[in-house]
Amino acid sequence: MNVLILTPDAVGSTLLQRLITIYMQFHDFDRPVINLHELTNGLERYFSPEFGQEIVSKSRVKNWGYYQTLQQVVEMISSVDHYKTSRLAHYHIRNRRDTIAEQIPFYRYLDENFYVIACRRANVFEHAISMALNRVTKRLNVYSHQEKLDAFVDLYLNKISLDPKALQTQLEAYKNYLSWAGDYFNICSFFHYEQHIPQIENYILNLPIFSRCTQKITWQDKFDMDFNDWNRCHRIPSDIGALALSNHASLLQLSQDQKTQHIDELCERYKKDALPEWPVINDTNDYLRLPEDIKRQFLQISYPAVTNYLPESSNQFYRTHEPNYLRAMAAIDRMQQLDIIMTPPPIKKQSLAEKIHMIKNWQQCLDAYNEWVIDHVEIGTVLSEKDFEQQLARERDFWHTKSSATMESLVTRSVQRLEHQSDGHL
Repeated sequence: MNVLILTPDAVGSTLLQRLITIYMQFHDFDRPVINLHELTNGLERYFSPEFGQEIVSKSRVKNWGYYQTLQQVVEMISSVDHYKTSRLAHYHIRNRRDTIAEQIPFYRYLDENFYVIACRRANVFEHAISMALNRVTKRLNVYSHQEKLDAFVDLYLNKISLDPKALQTQLEAYKNYLSWAGDYFNICSFFHYEQHIPQIENYILNLPIFSRCTQKITWQDKFDMDFNDWNRCHRIPSDIGALALSNHASLLQLSQDQKTQHIDELCERYKKDALPEWPVINDTNDYLRLPEDIKRQFLQISYPAVTNYLPESSNQFYRTHEPNYLRAMAAIDRMQQLDIIMTPPPIKKQSLAEKIHMIKNWQQCLDAYNEWVIDHVEIGTVLSEKDFEQQLARERDFWHTKSSATMESLVTRSVQRLEHQSDGHL
């Protein structure tokens, strides 16, 4: 079965499509399953010797762009005999500027040939905040620990202000996405971010695409750890948000370390963390000559210096699960080599507490949202500090061990900051 995920972005759609594809690899489907990522900004068809057939993928597309017509996209994906998982982002459709006459046949084909999932957020305010941050950082997702450090360390150290009007523009875009998805697709399932992210494996394995599987194979069955624990490990090595909230001096030191990091340090880390099947190196020249895909994989799993400053509970959790975490990463890397997926599941960028810390004018943004949502009660509700307190607590319990006093204190201080801002003391 083919799967299509409708998204406005910042609603978990990349994680969802990668995981659906990975879980389908666990099971005995009668055809290969390939993740195409976004349908409308470039695909390529070619022969795969591993699968012994023609496949369509985005993995080999060098220049993403709107150079294929929607009809050409349909012809390409209908010409190959494998299952496809993919997404369709509303903003890409807007940016392409295809006519309605060109869009309608495209939507009809997808609706008739794909199981359609629509992503949604209950907290539309945080969705708009995330999209506004994406516009600043130019990072919809991050896939390696080094990439996350490079993108966000400075933002934690030098807080930013968001334009409240731009935030309202993102809210309008979300409203338009809901209308677009409802108008043109027969949606089979709704993926509600807040509800389904904590139990994403359960959501996926209960989709009809797995109904014929006599045994549902879980992450635990495959890698001897459950998915949520794997995802926590995926976050820990670049958990700079924890430093921003509880150990500013260490974050500052980490930033300085990043700027002065030399190639010989990367070389030593490679010698320590390299997987057995990777080339052995002796010096920095060997490191520089490594194939790019090996260096990319190394930076994805390498354990950066941030862990030197994290609470011992986080490091102990990672060390306990590291063998199985890396075992899963090796399997995911193999899927990338086969062009089944183009990237691993993304790393969690920021929690709500971290976004509150990062944004100078949080209360002003909240006021802009509450002003907007009064006229859009069908989409969201007016929010107060109490609403954030509950979400902060839920995220603390999900991402961190309950015994972590550090995380308890950061939640308390984030709530206090909200209360302080609501009193007008920005």
